[in-house]
Amino acid sequence: MTMSQMNSPVTPGTLGAELVRRLVQIAGAEHVVTDEESRRIYGRDETEDFLFPPDVVVKPGSAAEIAAILCLASDHGIPVTPRGGGTGLSGGALPVHGGISLSMERLNRILSIDARNCQAAAEPGVTTQRFQEEVEQRGLFYPPDPSSRGTCHLGGNLAECAGGPRAVKYGVTRDYVLGLEAVLPSGEIIHTGAPVLKNATGYNLTQLLIGSEGTLAVITRIQFRLIPLPRFRKVLLVAFDTLEAAATAVAAVFERGITPSAMEFMERSAVKAAEERQGKHFPNGDAGAQLLVEVDGNYEETLTEDIGAIGEVVEAHGALDVLLAEDRQKVADVWALRRGIGEAVKSISAYKEEDTVVPRASLPDLVRGVKEITARHGITAICYGHAGDGNVHVNILKGTLSDEAWTARLDDAVQEIFRLTVSLGGTISGEHGIGYSQRRYLPIAVGETERRLMREIKGVFDPRGILNPGKII
Repeated sequence: MTMSQMNSPVTPGTLGAELVRRLVQIAGAEHVVTDEESRRIYGRDETEDFLFPPDVVVKPGSAAEIAAILCLASDHGIPVTPRGGGTGLSGGALPVHGGISLSMERLNRILSIDARNCQAAAEPGVTTQRFQEEVEQRGLFYPPDPSSRGTCHLGGNLAECAGGPRAVKYGVTRDYVLGLEAVLPSGEIIHTGAPVLKNATGYNLTQLLIGSEGTLAVITRIQFRLIPLPRFRKVLLVAFDTLEAAATAVAAVFERGITPSAMEFMERSAVKAAEERQGKHFPNGDAGAQLLVEVDGNYEETLTEDIGAIGEVVEAHGALDVLLAEDRQKVADVWALRRGIGEAVKSISAYKEEDTVVPRASLPDLVRGVKEITARHGITAICYGHAGDGNVHVNILKGTLSDEAWTARLDDAVQEIFRLTVSLGGTISGEHGIGYSQRRYLPIAVGETERRLMREIKGVFDPRGILNPGKII
């Protein structure tokens, strides 16, 4: 998208008064929005500077209302784009073909928390942080932990199969979902899975819908699996001369037999961006790179042993300094640095964020290759991310480049980065999804036969192609 497209005026919605009237009958006048300012808001997410205003925003309050909306849309061939918290980084919630932006914000109830069975049920509009805090009050733990947890929605987490820092030990969103209620584009309401830990009953439709980015069905209820909340948590902040040295130390920690609950890495420019934006200085902010290593569990003496062993490993791999945070406030301060990096880096200039992921031991090769590729193309990249599971967020910055130079260099650099990633056994998205912004790169990672199967699955669920069109494939 060019700068002129991004800043073009919003044209009036073209859905037609009669269809809007019927949407009002379904959801209520106060939940159907057509003014220009609101359509602009719902025409953006956190993906670069894209703007695709819908014709109308509808905020349903139940699965039955969603079913009626989808029936209407299917009958008239109207595009429908489900939307959660609007924090996505691949354009998954952008209504690129106009039509209806289907906001799930009113479906925001935690329906039950079952401590005896370590389960909970919730609607898709619940924010991740609120859900985590509610279950933690019952001594339970929901590990998926995206950086936007304060504003992102559980439904969006399922749509993208969000991960976050603790995926290295605990897995990603799909590992905590037992079943779903969802509405098909036809308006049919389906129920998948069951509130049981073992289920070999037919095709696993639950897992098919998770990560489908809102292209197959609209999720309206989620049955979660939870685990007991760990009693103790300790964090190390480890400084290195170079990003490559930090990346090399990562695999060595696991080879020692330790699985941290989180293992994040940040290069110096990422830390500096966070310092400037937050107005504070962090320990060893001038180091070439840092690792944030967290361990958790129920026995403090075990964590102390793990911390000691990690310290030995990182010192053997050239660590400049190792700082320990044990009490709750110090742990929170260290995590504030890491959680603030994404927003800080993106505030520097126009940017494009890539979400590469490789096998953990290939992390040094990926980091080295990214720096070589971007330097060769004369552009700047800042790397940070989830070192423990090989997931590198590569933020490519426009900086002072002209629009022409930025456009000319960016695509070639991204393609090279993705080809390198795939050559190392990785793929082009670990947790952000393909959505709108990455779909042209999908053939780099996924073969034609596999893409054909994806198209055929889409056709079975959505034969009229109304649900979140223009995404993935």
